[in-house]
Amino acid sequence: MIIFPAIDLKDGQCVRLKLGDMDQATIFNDNPGAQAKSFQNQGFEWLHVVDLNGAFAGKSENSAAVESILASTTNPVQLGGGIRDLDGIEHWLDKGISRVILGTVAVRDPALVKEACKLFPGRVAVGIDAKGGKVAVEGWAETSELTVIDLARQFEDAGVSAIIYTDIDRDGILTGLNIDATLELARAVSIPVIASGGLASIDDVKRLVQPDCAILEGAITGRALYDGRLDPSEALALIKTAKEAEK
Repeated sequence: MIIFPAIDLKDGQCVRLKLGDMDQATIFNDNPGAQAKSFQNQGFEWLHVVDLNGAFAGKSENSAAVESILASTTNPVQLGGGIRDLDGIEHWLDKGISRVILGTVAVRDPALVKEACKLFPGRVAVGIDAKGGKVAVEGWAETSELTVIDLARQFEDAGVSAIIYTDIDRDGILTGLNIDATLELARAVSIPVIASGGLASIDDVKRLVQPDCAILEGAITGRALYDGRLDPSEALALIKTAKEAEK
C-alpha cells in the first residue's frame, strides 16, 4: 500500500480544489519544489502531481513548476493533466517523470494509450475520474456515457501500469474514500488500482490496510495532509506495521 501525497498545480502554485471546481481552489503553497521536498522528508516514497490548468487546456501549462518539483525530490513522480499525445508523454518521461497519467485521451483515443504503453513499458498509467459512476473528461468539465469499468477493461491487456480512480463527488471535501467502488473496479480488472478522492483521516488509512484492500496499489491524499487532518508519520507507521504483519 503506497500513500501518494498530491501536488495539484494551478498557476504555478500548490492548490486543492473542491469537487474539481477550479473556482474553489485553496492555495496551500506557492513553492511546489519546496512542497515536494517536504513530502519526501516526511517519509513518503512517491509523489502524485496534476497540472490542473493543463487538464483544462489540453496541454502542459505548469511546466516550470513540474520541473522545480523534479529538481527538488529524488522520489519517483507520476504526472497527469493535459498530456494528450506521444510527444507530450516522451517529453515528460525524458525530463525525469517516472510515470505519466493519461485521462481524457484514454476516452478520446484509447489506441494512443495502447501505443504509448508499448513504447514506454511500465511508465503509463490511466486516470479514470468519475461522476456518478460515469467517466468525466476535459478536467472533469464533461461527463461521458462510459462507465468506469467499461473504460478500464479496454486497457486490460495493454500494459497499463496502474489505474488512478478518482471519485469526483468526494474529491477535496474530506468525506472519505469510496472504497466500495474502488474495490469493485480493482476486482473487475487485473491492472493495479490507486484510490483517489476524499481521503480524510487516519480512519481511511486504517481501512486501506484491511485484507480486502490488499489488491489496491495505494491511495492519493491531498487536502487532509495540507490541513493537518492526516498525520504523515502516523499514516506511514500504520502501513509499515501492516506490511510487517503480512510477512
